[in-house]
Amino acid sequence: MSQKAERPVLQGQRIKTRKRDEKEKYDPTGFRDQVISGLEKAEDLEQISKFLDTAGNKLDYRRYGEVLFDILIAGGLLVPGGSISQDGEHPYTKACIFAASEDMDSMREQEQILIKLVRRYKYLEKMFEDEMKKVLVFIRGFQPIERVKLARMTALWISNGAVPATVLSVLNNEHLIKDSIALDFLLELFVTLKQEKGVPTLITVLKKGQMENRLLDFFPMNKQAKRELQSTIVDDIKDNKPHKEIIADIKDLSVKNSIPEHEVIVIVWTTVMSLGEWNKKEELVADQALRHLKTYNQFFQAFTTTDRSEIALILKIQEYCYENMNFMNSFYKIIVLFYKLEIISEDSILKWYREAHSPKGKMHFLEKMRPFIEWLANAEEESGSEEDE
Repeated sequence: MSQKAERPVLQGQRIKTRKRDEKEKYDPTGFRDQVISGLEKAEDLEQISKFLDTAGNKLDYRRYGEVLFDILIAGGLLVPGGSISQDGEHPYTKACIFAASEDMDSMREQEQILIKLVRRYKYLEKMFEDEMKKVLVFIRGFQPIERVKLARMTALWISNGAVPATVLSVLNNEHLIKDSIALDFLLELFVTLKQEKGVPTLITVLKKGQMENRLLDFFPMNKQAKRELQSTIVDDIKDNKPHKEIIADIKDLSVKNSIPEHEVIVIVWTTVMSLGEWNKKEELVADQALRHLKTYNQFFQAFTTTDRSEIALILKIQEYCYENMNFMNSFYKIIVLFYKLEIISEDSILKWYREAHSPKGKMHFLEKMRPFIEWLANAEEESGSEEDE
């Protein structure tokens, strides 16, 4: 009976993997080259727009969305610091915002390229927001004229909703505030918004970007002076200086650095609250906060001599209580305490309630304050009736 011979087996045989089983290598440079090749063949903005529209069916926009936006904004692949990668034979194209004319007619035409692209491929919306946060951090590495163009285009994108105003918060960065780079960028953006859409839109953008009360943070000396003031208060308190001397130091520094009182009171609040060690239980933190604030009531009295300062303090308290959840139900008690200590007046409280409150936790804080507001209003009416008699 014959036996079937075994087939020989090659040792170390390499099994060939099917192409579809191989994980595609991440190749941003290759993607860039394909996009730039198509852009260079286009003769005008309309052809560029058509190319980008159809290329999305062939090129992997989902994977390389950030690279795509780099090209459309800066003309090439951005590397940390804001420079363009020089890898490859054709690393750069002039079919981008940085190479376009800075006049507003050209800006509006360029704007439409990206708007149409994002509307066509909806998944690019979030990628575009992330891209803008990255690009804005890089502005120090751009040429001055490129920053101007980017500021103008960003104003257009924010005004039409292509990107949220909150992306501007990344500009509050020390290396951008230095040498007024962030400030110059914002001023150009604000001027463009005002010219293109008017003052109401500019105000709306400031509010949505949560910048209406923080613009002075972008002034280099102002921010440094505020830090110095806060540090001085902390050091004086730790050194057990009498409160009158600490107040004198605060006044001297604020005058020296031209910090207005309504900003000083915000710094005082932030500093005083940073010195507290708060209980994690919400029901205990309110009484603890009131005792702590009473200790420093002279500070608050010294820097609330104007209505504007009083409103600034109330708004800061509202913001603090909103951002520190254990204090959500302490807001009412703190305001009443400051009213009793004659730190804030009934007029300021009523103005805050009727028109000057922040949107942060608005419904919660207004509802908690309503009984006290009604009491103030009734007391005001009774006082008026007595005067008429």
